[in-house]
Amino acid sequence: MHLRSPLAAPILSLVLASFSLYAQAPLRNAPSWEERADLPGIDLSALSEAQRNAALKMMRDLGCTCGCNMKIAQCRVEDPNCGYSKGIATLIVRGFSEGKSPEEVAKLVASSPLGKPRPQPKLLEDPVRIPVAGSPSQGPETAKVVLVEFSDFECPYCAKATSEIKQIMAAYPNDIRLIYKQFPLSMHPHAGLASLASLAAQEQGRFWPLHDQMFGHYRELSSEHILAWAQELGMDMPKFKASLENPKYRTVVEKDMEDGQFAGVNGTPAIFINGKHFNGPIALSVLKPILDDEIKNSHAASRP
Repeated sequence: MHLRSPLAAPILSLVLASFSLYAQAPLRNAPSWEERADLPGIDLSALSEAQRNAALKMMRDLGCTCGCNMKIAQCRVEDPNCGYSKGIATLIVRGFSEGKSPEEVAKLVASSPLGKPRPQPKLLEDPVRIPVAGSPSQGPETAKVVLVEFSDFECPYCAKATSEIKQIMAAYPNDIRLIYKQFPLSMHPHAGLASLASLAAQEQGRFWPLHDQMFGHYRELSSEHILAWAQELGMDMPKFKASLENPKYRTVVEKDMEDGQFAGVNGTPAIFINGKHFNGPIALSVLKPILDDEIKNSHAASRP
C-alpha cells in the first residue's frame, strides 16, 4: 500500500484538478525518479554540481521512513505530499550545502526524528461506519464479510491490488461482499474522469467490466480511450456521454472522498474489513487468516 500524508485540502479542490475531460496525458518519455535531476518540492539550486549529484544519489539510495517501501527520490516523485520524504530530502540538501561529507549527511539524517521509521499502525483498526448505499458492489448481500475499497483508477498500486482482490473474491464466493468507493487523487490527471465514467457505466449495469478495463490500462486513461472502451462494452453512448456531464455523479465522487477522509483514508488503495481499516499489504496470503477469523466470529455471533 502506498501511504500518504493526511489530505488537508478541501475535498472539492482535490477533485476539480482531476475532473477535466480534456486533461493532458502525462509525458510518456519523462525521466524516471532514478534519472531525474530535480525532485518535486526540493530546491537544489544552492548546491554545486558535485554536491547535487551526491545529494541525488543519497536520495535514490536511502529508503523513505513513511512506510511506503520506496526510496526518498521515488517517494518525492510518486507521492509529493509525503512529509517524510520531503523532510529527509531537505536535510540531505542542507547537509551537503554546509559542506558535509556523505557520511556526515547520513548521520545527520539518522539522528533526525524523520530518520526513524514511522511507528506502524495496528494491522486492523477499530471499526468505523462507512456509508455504502448505492455504491457499486459484487458478492452476496448476506455475506459475512463486507470489504469496502477506496480506490483511484490511475493509481498503480490500486491496479496491482485488483488482481489480489479478485483472488480473494474467488476464494470466498459466498462469504465476502465487495463495495467500491471512489477516491481519485489530484496528482492523477485522469482519475476524476475515470471515476465519473465508472459511475456512468454503473447506470447501465457495466461498472465492473469498465472497472476491469480501466485498471488493466491505467497508464492509458484518456477521454478518447474511455469512450472507446464504453462503446466496446456495448453501452448506450449518447446516454453514457450525457452521464459524464451529470453533476450528480460529481457529487457522488465528492461524497465518497468525504466518507474516506472521515474513515481515515490517507492513501490508495485502502480497504476496510467489516468497517476495520486494514493496514497491511493487500494479498490473499496475508488477508486469509483475518478473513477466516471475521467469518468465524460472524458465525459465532449468529448462533442462539
